[in-house]
Amino acid sequence: MTTATTRRLSVSLRAERVTSKGFTATRWRVADLVSGDGGPHPLDLQLTLTERAAYRFNLASRSPRLFVNAGDADGEPRPACITASQEVAAAWLDGEQRVLEVAMPLAIQAWLEAYLARHGEAPDEGRKKKRKGAGRAREHTP
Repeated sequence: MTTATTRRLSVSLRAERVTSKGFTATRWRVADLVSGDGGPHPLDLQLTLTERAAYRFNLASRSPRLFVNAGDADGEPRPACITASQEVAAAWLDGEQRVLEVAMPLAIQAWLEAYLARHGEAPDEGRKKKRKGAGRAREHTP
């Protein structure tokens, strides 16, 4: 599905054998990322207004990335979701999900820039102001 806020991307994964300190493990990585349904794992990259600050942070980095939720950290990877938000990816990791990353294609970077231009940058949250007197001991006058 392709809309103003959604792009269909297909992910291919590859297993690599890695040996470290005498132990051999399998490490998974994104081998290929193509537009449309052309790969084995088609996913929808859905943009949301609440993640605009995270998208800007990602685009401003030296190497913008996309993050793929590949299911439980144990066992065979099963790509289920893709995001351009590092905050969403961090939440997946906190939930003990396997997260794979891949360089963000230039076409997706341009689409993301256009999305941010159309919907505006996210407001800077900064420090939230409390209502006057909140969190302070009230002065009592006898």
